[in-house]
Amino acid sequence: ALFHNCLFSLLLHRFAVSVGYWKDPYIQHFVRQAKERKAPEINRGNSVCAAGYYARVHGVSYLIKAFLQKTQCNSQIVNLGAGMDTLFWRLKDENLLPRKYFEVDFPMIVARKIHNIKSKPPLSKPIMESHSGDSLLIDSHSLDSSRYSIVGADLRSSSDLEEKLRKHSLDTHLPTLLVAECVLVYMTPQQSASLLKWAASTFPVAMVINYEQVNMRDRFGQIMIENLQRRHCTLAGVELCSSLDSQRERLLGSGWDNAHAVDMMKVYSFLPQADVRRIEALEFLDEKELFEQLMQHYCICWASKDSSNL
Repeated sequence: ALFHNCLFSLLLHRFAVSVGYWKDPYIQHFVRQAKERKAPEINRGNSVCAAGYYARVHGVSYLIKAFLQKTQCNSQIVNLGAGMDTLFWRLKDENLLPRKYFEVDFPMIVARKIHNIKSKPPLSKPIMESHSGDSLLIDSHSLDSSRYSIVGADLRSSSDLEEKLRKHSLDTHLPTLLVAECVLVYMTPQQSASLLKWAASTFPVAMVINYEQVNMRDRFGQIMIENLQRRHCTLAGVELCSSLDSQRERLLGSGWDNAHAVDMMKVYSFLPQADVRRIEALEFLDEKELFEQLMQHYCICWASKDSSNL
């Protein structure tokens, strides 16, 4: 079920890029464009899905770039449950690569991504261009270069995760950004708390960004849960997604110094309005009420630990 959700997200990402919501020349190398047979959810209101995804991409990207600029890229990023994400390549194009960029996901997904990278020069060439030192290490479940690593690991085991990241030159003394997009909600509250506590206790200067569901106790939220259950997908951590307060409290309770959370409707209102008008002109947003409800049921949360007063 997680794999199918990852595939749906990829199809939506590719569709939104093809329509012109934002530019991503690398997503085409990970998923083919759906032609006539689009996913049913996209057919039933592609403007709602794509506009929501646009807000997610730009909201998360805004925080990531702020962190990189604040640290002058003398930092590292750990992308948890990265799937087929293309952020490494996009940051390289913008000359915003951190000292090291890590991706972590289940071995099956990592193997597929590594296969795509090895077989497609537009993906492998930027990795080689940014690499220095000894030869690049690659096998079926991991890739390690001087600036980019992919690690196959289970996020539910913090000790296994840390061991594999350290083998790929994780530096716990560097300012570290951890990114989790629709990841923690698939873990039990105990498992996600363990991961968040590990991060808060491991890095003296760190930030975590979490994108996932919120306000899930109302009727719209219950319908979302029921729809996912019909696709055999269980949100094991959904009880922590009851409100923006519960999202903040889980971060503070896991050892982070401060935490913030905003729903995606608020994020959408923060985005540059000229660009919002541009994307709203791409497709007629004919289900505005559905769009607003959907956006009020997702959020971006971020927290930090900052012993250096960064």
